[in-house]
Amino acid sequence: QVQLEESGEGLVQAGGSLALSCVASGNIGSIDALGWYRQAPGKQRELVARITTDGQTTISESVMGRFTISRDSTKNTVYLQMSSLKPEDTAVYYCNGFGPAQIYWGQGTQVTVSS
Repeated sequence: QVQLEESGEGLVQAGGSLALSCVASGNIGSIDALGWYRQAPGKQRELVARITTDGQTTISESVMGRFTISRDSTKNTVYLQMSSLKPEDTAVYYCNGFGPAQIYWGQGTQVTVSS
């Protein structure tokens, strides 16, 4: 099993920045990639960004150029640096751990961007 704990919840004005972090614990070796998804009210959960164990990244077109994903393997932590935030970025952001046998989710952290 893998446990994912997010932090960095916040309210920010449009154009501002916010950083999220997610610490993974447990059977870390079973994880091929860590990432972030988000779900806005009334919408489906969508991929924001993902980073593999060898550092390859996938970034959603909706946030490309504004969000950056990184990881610190020594701390089993993945980060999402968000800048130039827009009201449409408002959502619950979920940390995701992707393995060949199972997918893991954090509890989610609220990001609210005011106009």
